[in-house]
Amino acid sequence: MDLRAYLQTALDAAYLAKGIHQYYQEKGFTQSTKSTPTDVVTQADHESEAAIRELVASRHPEHVVLGEEQGQDKEGAFRWIVDPLDGTVNYAHGFPFYAVSIGLEAHGEVVLGVILDTARNELFTAIKGQGAFLNGRPIHVSTRDTLLGSLLATGFPYDVSKDAENVTYFQRALAKGLMVRRPGAAALDLAYVAAGRLDGFWEVKLNPWDVAAGWLIITEAGGKVTDLQGEAYRLGNRYLVASNGLIHDRLLQTILGK
Repeated sequence: MDLRAYLQTALDAAYLAKGIHQYYQEKGFTQSTKSTPTDVVTQADHESEAAIRELVASRHPEHVVLGEEQGQDKEGAFRWIVDPLDGTVNYAHGFPFYAVSIGLEAHGEVVLGVILDTARNELFTAIKGQGAFLNGRPIHVSTRDTLLGSLLATGFPYDVSKDAENVTYFQRALAKGLMVRRPGAAALDLAYVAAGRLDGFWEVKLNPWDVAAGWLIITEAGGKVTDLQGEAYRLGNRYLVASNGLIHDRLLQTILGK
């Protein structure tokens, strides 16, 4: 398994997506909605995923792709897990916090992750067992060991009136005086935990393309990723808590009201 060759594919795919993001930011784009009026999708989402799929197919025809916009149409031992534009609402408003996220799963294990912040040109990468990097330099999670004073992030579903579960967790955190941000792109939130910019992050109702790359990058940066019960995170679990590890148990206790 030539992970370096696969990393190059992921990098090339991410920069293809970046070019598409930038093109439509300059030219203008059309947008529509999916599940709710606030669940936005743009031309950049669709064309970025199509370009990534085409590149993967040309280099690794035996591999499959799971993408946010087109799903997955077959099975395979190697699966690319792609969010072509994480933070679409931000993108549509010109708010510069969005990214392309690409993870590679081999025989059921995520072995490679790439997150490219296409507004800032910050590239987060990891290969399993080889550490995590930002623009080629090693990164590590923070060393803050107290929850009070930690900088945290979370996210919410598109329609909280129908799914308010995380509002309760958020209120519990605020009631404890915790500092919580809601930037709006889970992949970048995870990358920021890995880089030590955030000390922790949690969210519910996530999809594999939201977290595959970030999960590996955090782990390789020395962090911890679990479900709400504190069990090791498994791809496909829609509940995720990530941190530097030092504040993890206390963060779980706080949002769960224990």
